[in-house]
Amino acid sequence: MTTLFEVVHEDAELLVVNKPAGLVCHPTKTDEYSSLISRARLYLGPGTQPQLVNRLDRETSGLTVLAKTPGAARRLRVLWETRRVRKEYVAIVHGHLREPWGVIDAPLGKDVRSRVAIKDCVRSDGAPAQTEYWLVQKFERSGPAGGQVQAGSTEEPPPGALDRRLFSLVRLVPRTGRKHQLRIHLAHLGHPIVGDKLYGGDEELYLALVENRLTPEQRKRLVLPYHALHAAEIRFTWQGKEEVFRAGPEPWFVEFAGETSPAI
Repeated sequence: MTTLFEVVHEDAELLVVNKPAGLVCHPTKTDEYSSLISRARLYLGPGTQPQLVNRLDRETSGLTVLAKTPGAARRLRVLWETRRVRKEYVAIVHGHLREPWGVIDAPLGKDVRSRVAIKDCVRSDGAPAQTEYWLVQKFERSGPAGGQVQAGSTEEPPPGALDRRLFSLVRLVPRTGRKHQLRIHLAHLGHPIVGDKLYGGDEELYLALVENRLTPEQRKRLVLPYHALHAAEIRFTWQGKEEVFRAGPEPWFVEFAGETSPAI
């Protein structure tokens, strides 16, 4: 039997789950297991109409909140729209960050030069976007000798390349909620997320993924099976009480970062 998802919290109005990497939030196929929302309907039973409050990219794992009633959905969306929700992520990025803390303040908008319609980038006329980050630890992993990966494409790309054997584990708190914000901002900083097929420097990897033609060599270049971004914590006030939900990343993420990491 297919495991639907890990339930982090459930009550009369809320269902909070730890979405696995590789699962889309909304249906794209007829398979009842193909999306998070269809799995939620299976879990809750016939006649239920759960609504997604927040969404994660297909390859991003982590906390996703679903409302079990229309009233709960309306109240929760107000919290999200008025920025009264604090979200924290963990990510594994290429290279060793120099600073232990920082704020990436770079506006985002459509990448008109890209062949991928959904791709955005840093651009001066874009929507304001800010991401706060903390360096948790630096580490090394063996890889191809001299292996290099070019930093992510932005309006003003950072110079140089990144050593494929050097990595950093970071904590991230988005101050705004733009599409692909964390992924673009980290690439703009010169440290793209490991396994990111769209913002890792070669969007051909993304096109190969959606066309189901990724080669073994391309998968090796990506290092990890999915991009290493996990929604680890969500915090908001609900029914007069501060709720804090936490969930750990998947085994492949933990094994690569190191099980003793304080962030996971």
